[in-house]
Formats: sequence, structure tokens, C-alpha cells
Amino acid sequence: MEEDKQQDKQQEDQQREITRLCVLVAQLLLQHGAESTVVAQSAVRLGKALGAATVECALTPNAIILTTVQNDHCITTTRQNSDKGINMQVVTAVQRIVISAEHHIYDIHLVRKKLEQIKPLKYNRWLVVFMIGLSCACFSHLSGGNHIIFGITFVAAAVAMFVRQELAKRHFNPLIVFGVTAFVATLISGWALKLNLGNNPQIALASSVLLLVPGFPLVNSIADILKGHIGMGWARWTLATVLTFGACMGIVLALNVLHIPHWGG
Repeated sequence: MEEDKQQDKQQEDQQREITRLCVLVAQLLLQHGAESTVVAQSAVRLGKALGAATVECALTPNAIILTTVQNDHCITTTRQNSDKGINMQVVTAVQRIVISAEHHIYDIHLVRKKLEQIKPLKYNRWLVVFMIGLSCACFSHLSGGNHIIFGITFVAAAVAMFVRQELAKRHFNPLIVFGVTAFVATLISGWALKLNLGNNPQIALASSVLLLVPGFPLVNSIADILKGHIGMGWARWTLATVLTFGACMGIVLALNVLHIPHWGG
């Protein structure tokens, strides 16, 4: 009888650890921009690979609810979700751990160790500023802008990205971050239209704010809706829409400051 109780206790402890690892995987993926289907499937796959009979994962915009069943014993846990920015390096690292567990390369202890070792890698901020400016400038060139438009777009987008980084570092509301960033980009590129610089100043205005297009949340929102995660899809769509609205307000405010009534000058 004592041995049976001890065995049941070991199985319960093991199930609790499996539950914690599964919800940690889901949390890491959701926090760093993975679509909802990938989040839920990865948690389920890890749980079954580690020995759980059944794993159920429910996602909300602010929380993760996960249940494991093993030997007719059910454990449910909840974790709060906080957005930590899109980072595909973290998503890829977590998925590799799940695959390794499925192939029995990692056991439960090694899975815990590998998950705790994951640290988001970020590019040098000045490299990001330069590349964002260059990418927006390249868009302006592809749209028909000459070298003057290219240079103005580069400066406007690079400065705007620097401002965005500084605001994000100080944890401003994302709506304010997008609005102020769009204001700065439009204020700088708007002088091309104000002074009639380059062959087509409107291109500089449009290209300098492309860094604010919330492409990833929009793509994920459509993917979530099509794959059955309606609530998550609408939440991401709403966030992308609100951020776009903030960027539009910043653009309009900058145009009013420069006394530019419309894009045509």
C-alpha cells in the first residue's frame, strides 16, 4: 500500500512537471508572435511526447489555459500572456525542443533545462535603424523616386525608427509609439513635398512610414480566424487596426503642422 501511494505521488509530480512545461512552451510561443494553431499544437505535442495521455490548450488574448490528463488524473493550469514582441528565434528554438522531445532525444529534465536557457536574441539597435531606413528608401526607389527621394526617405525612416526604439524602451503605450513615430517620419519626409524636392515628393511621404505597417499581426489574425481561433484572430486584427489608426493620426498631425492640406501639396 505504501509503495502504491509513493508511485501515485511520483506520477502526480511527473504530470505536474509535464503540465508546467507544456504551458511554458505555449507561453513562450504566444509571447513572441507565433500563430495560435502553432501554439496549441506545440503544447499538445510536447505533452504527449513526455507521457501525458491527453493535453488540451485554450488560448485567450491575455491568458493560456492548459489541462493534462494522465492515469485518469486531471491537472489544469493558467498563465498570463504578455506581449514581448515578435521574435522568430525564440519560436524556432521552442519548436526544436518539442521535436527533440518527440524523437526521445530530450527527456523531461532536459526539456526543462533547454527551455530555461532560451534567451531572445536581438540585433544591434543601430543596425536595425540603418536597415529600416535602407529598406524604406529602397521601397521609395522601387516606386520611382530618384536619389533625392531615396536620401530623404532613408533619413526620415531611420530617425523614426530610433524614436520608436526610445519610446518602446520607456514602455509607452503602443498607440502612442505608433502615433509619435509616424509624426516624426512624416514631419521629416514632408519637407520634400513642402519644398518640392526630388522628382515625386509624395513617394517619400508614403515610403517613410512603411516601418509601421503591422504586417505580422494582420497575417496571424487571418491565419487564426481561418484555422478556428476566432477570438484570438479578432483580438490580433483589432490591435493591428488600432495601431494603424495611431499611425494615421500621427501622419495627419504632421501634415497639419507643415500646412500641407493633402498629399498633392
